[in-house]
Amino acid sequence: MRKIAEAAQRYHMRDCTDLATLLTGDARQQQAYHTLQALGIMATLQAFDPVLAGTIPLSIATPASDLDVICAVFPKQEQAFRALLHTHYADLPGFVLRETVGQGQPAIVCNFQYQAFAVEVFGQACPSRQQYAVRHMLVEQRVLEVGGEPWRAAVQQLKQQGIKTEPAFATLLQLPGNPYDALLALEHYTVAELQARLPPLP
Repeated sequence: MRKIAEAAQRYHMRDCTDLATLLTGDARQQQAYHTLQALGIMATLQAFDPVLAGTIPLSIATPASDLDVICAVFPKQEQAFRALLHTHYADLPGFVLRETVGQGQPAIVCNFQYQAFAVEVFGQACPSRQQYAVRHMLVEQRVLEVGGEPWRAAVQQLKQQGIKTEPAFATLLQLPGNPYDALLALEHYTVAELQARLPPLP
């Protein structure tokens, strides 16, 4: 994480976990910011350290992209987390509250629709910024900052073909194996190492 912060400072990378940066982003990002503010979800879930992850903070969203809110929910908090989600969002269209497994750990997932967005809240017994979704986003942000607009356009082109985000990055980066694990192998690369690692775009 320290190297990510150093790279951000050196290359003036914005903090993509800071919702305020959405206000100076593209139209979809600004729409997402105002939707989140109207929903009040970050304040509602404040005790669970919510972080917006996914494609919207990276400006590579498609019309189908949802708002992915990642939360830290430890065992003693699970009942309160479920109750909070049910109290605030059960009346919204498409509301579903379920349990699943992510990265080998139990997770609580809540889905619903609000305004123009599908919303997914993902809670797991792990600090929010250490969960895969946020870690992937930070690696992807660095790739986009180093690769520039051509890389952003290439990722979006693959996503428009129906390829998910992490596999799209892994394809362009020519990473073998599981794309989700392979991306994390770049987590501690310096900016110089990452620049040297980026292959020519097809």
